[in-house]
Amino acid sequence: MSTTAILLLAILGLGFLITFQIAKASEYVGVLKGEKKSFEQSNRVNAFLMVVFLVLGLIGIYWCHELFYKKTLLPFPSASDHGEKIDSMMFITIAITGVVFFITQILLFWFAYKYQHSDKRKALFYPHNTNWEILWTTVPAIALCVLVGFGLYYWYQITGNAPEKALQVEVTGKQFGWIYRYPGKDNVYGKKYYKNIDESNNNELGILWDDQYSHDDIVTTEALYLVKGQPVKINIFSRDVIHDVGLPHFRMKMDAVPGTPTTMWFTPQYTTEEMRKITGNNNFEYEIACDQMCGNGHYSMRGVVKVVTQSEFILWRARQKARYLMVFPDRDPTNQKAVDTTKTGTAPPPPVAAKR
Repeated sequence: MSTTAILLLAILGLGFLITFQIAKASEYVGVLKGEKKSFEQSNRVNAFLMVVFLVLGLIGIYWCHELFYKKTLLPFPSASDHGEKIDSMMFITIAITGVVFFITQILLFWFAYKYQHSDKRKALFYPHNTNWEILWTTVPAIALCVLVGFGLYYWYQITGNAPEKALQVEVTGKQFGWIYRYPGKDNVYGKKYYKNIDESNNNELGILWDDQYSHDDIVTTEALYLVKGQPVKINIFSRDVIHDVGLPHFRMKMDAVPGTPTTMWFTPQYTTEEMRKITGNNNFEYEIACDQMCGNGHYSMRGVVKVVTQSEFILWRARQKARYLMVFPDRDPTNQKAVDTTKTGTAPPPPVAAKR
């Protein structure tokens, strides 16, 4: 047993012992003072402590808000169009439940103080009121149905059909990292089969190289590149266990389930550079994280998302080499040209110096 576990058990045992001794001391005091007098004193103290707890609790809520609010995502805008709607739903939900919370909690603790036991007052026996029961049942039910209805409406938008010109990206989760695949100029993914997965030969996804559509697919683990203002459809897969594609700055998430592809789409609204100015953090990076406990290395499944302009994305994509050509370098046209030049004994002409 570890030292931490032993220390924790010792603390729990000591807490139980202290509580037991306090209870015994209170019992002896009650015997000495008389049960009735002891009960009245204890009742007044407990009623007062209810008010103290209420005040300290409200102060604690305010203090936590001031201390941690700026460390959350709430002060900054959502980086996607769908995320704005999700933020609106969340703020409406917080407003409704927040008002109910404060009203009910203040009444709960105030009533505990105001209506503490007294010999001068007799409790009213009030077991049933149909009208009140209908009211406090139907009003919350209607409010929740409206909130759930809007949630389902936006959910079907997020998981529905993306625009035709949407950027296609495939995200595959594995223990413990992310693999990103972009289709080539044909905008069609090559076929894959899990039994073909062979990381030693640069085939982490099990792509079938016999499929012509796979020859221009780009596979990378560097970062997930997206384009500002262009809808992106993310096709999600898992190679082993259940993962979850979490994009907190975009307010998006979707499970990655083995054998069951899932999708979602959205439109990024701010580039990485723009978000750095908004947050005031020059080191800011969008992140992709696993929101599902997936094993001992779950904490390490943090990737980077780069939101760039259209021209920057085109330049990045032009620098990428298709995974097919990395697996079969002898079929790379650039390598073939270099080999042919060596065989013929002719070298490419030297670069012409620019005139000053």
